[in-house]
Amino acid sequence: MTLQVSQQAAQAGTTPAALTPAASDTIAEASFGPGGLIARLITTGTATTFTVTDPGTSPLGYTGTPAGCTCPATGSRMVPIPRAAINPATGLATVNFSGALTGVTYELYRV
Repeated sequence: MTLQVSQQAAQAGTTPAALTPAASDTIAEASFGPGGLIARLITTGTATTFTVTDPGTSPLGYTGTPAGCTCPATGSRMVPIPRAAINPATGLATVNFSGALTGVTYELYRV
């Protein structure tokens, strides 16, 4: 598990900083913008499924099974990560990737 850091898109332009995923990564609350994050997933030869973990902290204790975003072997997808994904007990949001992850990178942007 790797603690990942987001970046802010700037008016003058932003040079993307690609992150290399582990099977499970965490993102600190400090990396979130007021509207959450956008993850841009990039694949170059390996398909993966990206899932934002539900921290299971609703008043009814709903843990749910989050739907994953299936990414093709070669291409890109953009997925929102809401602030609700942050576990209040740890201050971290968790995202998961499936598959071999060879050629898979991603970027995180505050919104």
